[in-house]
Amino acid sequence: MQAIALTELPGYGEDNQLEAWPALLKSCEKLPLQGTMPRLSVVAWQRVCNEARTLFVSEANVRAFFLQHFEAWAVSGADGKSEGVLTGYYEPFLKASLTRRPPFVVPLYGPPDDLLTRTINGERVRGRMHNGQFVPFYTRAELTPVHGASVASLRGKEIAWLEDVVDAFFLQVQGTGRLLMPDGKIMRAAFADLNGHPYKSIGRTLFERGELKSLDEASMQGIKAWTRANPHRVQELLNTNPSFVFFKLVPATEEGPIGSLNVPLTERRSLAVDPRYVPLGAPVWMSAQHRGRSLNQLALAQDTGTAIKGEVRADYYWGSGDRAGEEAGRMKAALRLWILWPKVKIPGSL
Repeated sequence: MQAIALTELPGYGEDNQLEAWPALLKSCEKLPLQGTMPRLSVVAWQRVCNEARTLFVSEANVRAFFLQHFEAWAVSGADGKSEGVLTGYYEPFLKASLTRRPPFVVPLYGPPDDLLTRTINGERVRGRMHNGQFVPFYTRAELTPVHGASVASLRGKEIAWLEDVVDAFFLQVQGTGRLLMPDGKIMRAAFADLNGHPYKSIGRTLFERGELKSLDEASMQGIKAWTRANPHRVQELLNTNPSFVFFKLVPATEEGPIGSLNVPLTERRSLAVDPRYVPLGAPVWMSAQHRGRSLNQLALAQDTGTAIKGEVRADYYWGSGDRAGEEAGRMKAALRLWILWPKVKIPGSL
């Protein structure tokens, strides 16, 4: 792997990097990640972030700053392939209630008391105790069965109520959402925990069953159209994804939701990545096509996701509301990715 100058990146001159500057400063609140970086990288990040905080901000100065301080490293898979997949996500804006009352009959849950986390072979594993043994936590099908009551773990853990089970499902997929209460107050349902089971795409399930003609139809919009046409089969379909997300209610601010880096996400400038391959907090250059348009731009790796696995894999944060959801739901594109790193020799581990 060899570094290249930023000017060699595809479409480098097309992007207004000033739009990414607030996201970089947010990353600098957490970088350098002491203990996770070699010493030279820590020193380099300290220098870069200190200079960033004092920069006189203009489009020209920001562009010059990145050119002076960073070089680009292409991300590729173990097979040497440099092309991966880009999808999109957003923050839904949904009507809700803090109490169960029609039409608000679909619960959002906080973390159950018996949900435990242990470290096994260096990995964080979620589960529960059963007959003195640590076993996997309940699947979605066990938590929200098609028929009968949910498991006792969820009783009393309702934190809010929505109108629609499909909206509740996609809120879990996105990991966060704004909730409009009947009195006009807005709260945020923020990610709190998950049950630890792997994410499985219900769109792919519909395609494999022959319910959708192509994977292109397996967008959020296509899935919602199927659920409207098949209301009695919805819960069974949702339960084919064993992953389940728990939430907490927090005040809604004007800033974006908090990502895995513990900073607010920036609309169209934050990415969810697999942190095993792309360091959280790092600037990245992404190159893709979306709805017939080139998307060559600077972004910041500030979030993660249960479905975001692999070297060249990213989820693009579109922002909040229906318009962002329309873009995010239709985004699935070939992706090339470069990590922008301070100009120091990067050890092979990075």
